[in-house]
Amino acid sequence: MATGRTHRPATRSRGIPEATVARLPLYLRALTALSERSVPTVSSEELAAAAGVNSAKLRKDFSYLGSYGTRGVGYDVEYLVYQISRELGLTQDWPVVIVGIGNLGAALANYGGFASRGFRVAALIDADPAMTGKPVAGIAVQHTDELEQIIADNGVSIGVIATPAGAAQQVCDRLVAAGVTSILNFAPTVLSVPDGVDVRKVDLSIELQILAFHEQRKAGEETGTPDEAASAQSAAPADAITPGAAAAAPAPLAPHRAAPGAGTDNGRQGPDGDVPAVMPA
Repeated sequence: MATGRTHRPATRSRGIPEATVARLPLYLRALTALSERSVPTVSSEELAAAAGVNSAKLRKDFSYLGSYGTRGVGYDVEYLVYQISRELGLTQDWPVVIVGIGNLGAALANYGGFASRGFRVAALIDADPAMTGKPVAGIAVQHTDELEQIIADNGVSIGVIATPAGAAQQVCDRLVAAGVTSILNFAPTVLSVPDGVDVRKVDLSIELQILAFHEQRKAGEETGTPDEAASAQSAAPADAITPGAAAAAPAPLAPHRAAPGAGTDNGRQGPDGDVPAVMPA
């Protein structure tokens, strides 16, 4: 296989939208599961349901790949696996370095999904001298002093940062200076990179906070609606008109201009010529 530095995927040059690129791995995962079950073809509706998108969006995404399927038959599973893998650059070898071999870095090193998708962990790097030489996932950890040489020797273009936040930017700068052009960042911080360098951020704590927000809203919908309504009503200004109040209040009597001699009681009028609102007995 060729190394990642010699071949770059052509998704941008072909004008595939970023949103479509983000969905391609979802389709590939669903298609791979079908392939493992020896399913030869799949309809757009079935594949869309497996990937968690609607079928119209799936067909639009596949049109960017030049794949339109066959009416009444669907899509060829094996061909789509190849087509999407090629578009994502997964038909070649991508050497990856992981920097920061704490609990998270070690877990990433042991993750089997990298190799099955064409990502070979070329090196594990850590700043702690006590970690140097220790095997993690069958790979000896190397010191950060060797980072630049490791990248050059292995033709690395993708780096994974799993360091504490305070060290992440410095590690990022060194990776970029050494020739890395794509970074997967697990550190809880925003990285600054020059043009031409792609960064994808994974922050598990942010995802948990978003889930906590939704859980709180669901709990409020179940238990908090009456109290919230009462609080909103008590907080309203004293002179605010509540719905229906205007209809309940009696409308003021408008002055009525009587014609001469008209009305009751000989057409008696008030001082201004108006008929009094309440006629005297």
